[in-house]
Amino acid sequence: MNRPAEHSVGLGLRRALLGPLRNAAPASDPKRDFDFLECAPENWIGVGGKLGEALDELSARHTMSCHGLSLSLGGFAPLDETFLARVRRFLDRHHVALYSEHLSYCSDDGQLYDLLPLPFTEEAVHHVAARIRQTQDIVGRRIAVENVSYYATMPVDRDQQSLDEAGFINAVLEEADCDLLLDVNNVYVNAINHRYDPREFLAAMPAHRIACFHVAGHYDEADDLKVDTHGAPVKDAVWSLLGDAYRRFGARPTLLERDFNIPPYAELLVELDTVRRVMREHTPASQAHARA
Repeated sequence: MNRPAEHSVGLGLRRALLGPLRNAAPASDPKRDFDFLECAPENWIGVGGKLGEALDELSARHTMSCHGLSLSLGGFAPLDETFLARVRRFLDRHHVALYSEHLSYCSDDGQLYDLLPLPFTEEAVHHVAARIRQTQDIVGRRIAVENVSYYATMPVDRDQQSLDEAGFINAVLEEADCDLLLDVNNVYVNAINHRYDPREFLAAMPAHRIACFHVAGHYDEADDLKVDTHGAPVKDAVWSLLGDAYRRFGARPTLLERDFNIPPYAELLVELDTVRRVMREHTPASQAHARA
C-alpha cells in the first residue's frame, strides 16, 4: 500500500478534473503537477465503465488517499459494516494506505447531508472512540479523523463533564488510538466563529498523530462569521496558519480541496505551488529536504 510522503502535495480527485488529471505527468516525473490524489470512496465504489477505467488508470499512476463522507462516526445508528467491507475492498484495490473520516455525525434515520458537531463530553469521547476502533478493525487500517468546522456547539447536560474542542479531539485520538487529519482551514474558520486563538489550538494538537493536512477556501459571511465551503481560493490568513502548522509540526502530506466553483486546472496548479512554497519556507531546516 502507498502512503503519501511527508513532503507531498495532493489534489482532490473530482470528476470535472478527470481530463487534466489523466493527462498529468506520472508520479515518476520530477516535474509532476501533484504527488497524490484523494477521493471519496462513496463517490466511486461500484462505478464502472469509462469513469471506472479512469479511476483505475489514475490509481495505477499516482498515490491515492481516501476521505470518507458518510460514515457518521459520531452517530447512534450501528456502523454500516457491509459498507465498510466494500470500503476495505476499494482501498485494497487501489493500494490506499491513508483513509480518513470526519469527527462528526451525518445521519439520523437517513443521511443528513451535513457534518454536524458532537458534544465535547467524556461520554461522546467513549462513544466515538469505540466506533473508530470498530472501523479500523473492519477496514484493516489505522484511520485518521478530521477536525470539522461547526457553527454551534452541542448542549451538554449539567451532570456531564465538558471539554474544549482541542481537549475533545485529543481524548478521542488517545482512546481510539487513531491518527488526525488536521484541516487548517477548519481551524481558522472555527477560531473566528468561536472566538479562540487558532495558533493556541495548533499548539494543543499531538504532533505524533498528525497524518496529513487539508487546506481549502471559505466564504467570508462577515468579519466574525466564516463559512467552510471548499468553493473558493485559499485565503491569505489560512496560508499563514498553514505556515505556522509546518513550523510547529514539520512537513506533512498536504491536500488542496476544491469541491465546487472549480476553476481551470491551471489555477489549481498555482495553489499547489503555493502549498509547496509555504511548506518549503516554513518547515524547520532539520526536517526539510528536496522533493522526492
